[in-house]
Amino acid sequence: MNIGVPRGLLYSKYHVFAETFLEEIGAKIVVSPATNKLILDEGVRYCVDDACLPMKVFHGHVSWLKDRCDAMLVPRFIGIKEKEYICPMFCGSIEMVSNNIPQLPCLIDTPICSTQNYKLSQWAKKTGSVLTKDENKIMAALDKALQRHGNSKTGFNDEGYPLKIGLIGHAYNIYDKFINMDLKKKLNGLGIGIITSEYINGADIADEAGKLFKKPFWTFAQEYYGAAVCIIKTKKADGIIYLSSFSCGIDSVVIELIKSETGDFPFMVLKLDEHTGEAGFDTRIEAFADMLKRRCGIGHNLS
Repeated sequence: MNIGVPRGLLYSKYHVFAETFLEEIGAKIVVSPATNKLILDEGVRYCVDDACLPMKVFHGHVSWLKDRCDAMLVPRFIGIKEKEYICPMFCGSIEMVSNNIPQLPCLIDTPICSTQNYKLSQWAKKTGSVLTKDENKIMAALDKALQRHGNSKTGFNDEGYPLKIGLIGHAYNIYDKFINMDLKKKLNGLGIGIITSEYINGADIADEAGKLFKKPFWTFAQEYYGAAVCIIKTKKADGIIYLSSFSCGIDSVVIELIKSETGDFPFMVLKLDEHTGEAGFDTRIEAFADMLKRRCGIGHNLS
């Protein structure tokens, strides 16, 4: 059976796990290509207007796959930790694509409430039953998928640049080169390295998030706030760029929480949507880079 895997939303964080699991139970994986204009245009065509850019991009990936697979993995992500949640749109993504995109194949939409082993076992048994009834095979596939996922590493921690910035934001914004217009390449070209939240100590992130008057119940809000505050306090970078999707409710809260801690630490928010122009995007990045160079007393020409 050909199982489609859309290259959108949490793909960058969990694709090693998902693809290993499906392959181990006998599936042939069909992954949509990296985001491009055709996929974005398809997503804008099918998705509701007031959805964020990543959700529109996800619709485009689903549309690209629909005639190329027998079934498609579109898990209903509710949360990745116990008693914590992620974006509400993830919970409704199945209904969104099902009602917006015609002639979809079978959707493998088993809910994921937590990535803890017991909950994942329940997910694996139900998802794996699409291809096999052999529970031993399913559990062996789960073990291998968890092992490979544990050995994989995402994130950036550039070395050898005169300046470094903390790049904070959702993985589907940071690692999709098309929708962020290859921001990493642009920054590196200006002589600026990047560090992302994956390279900030998890215990330190949790400690900073725990100091809030009320702990956010969104897992990613805690991670991004905690990572940003750690960067500010430890000076792991010379500034922070928060990469945000226009209309993202969670980001609107996290950004304000981070601003309350920045003081005079350089902090810039870059908003993304399908109308974002590259010229204006470049101008803001270059201005931020010039400010960092002056602040740090570094020669103007770093590239």
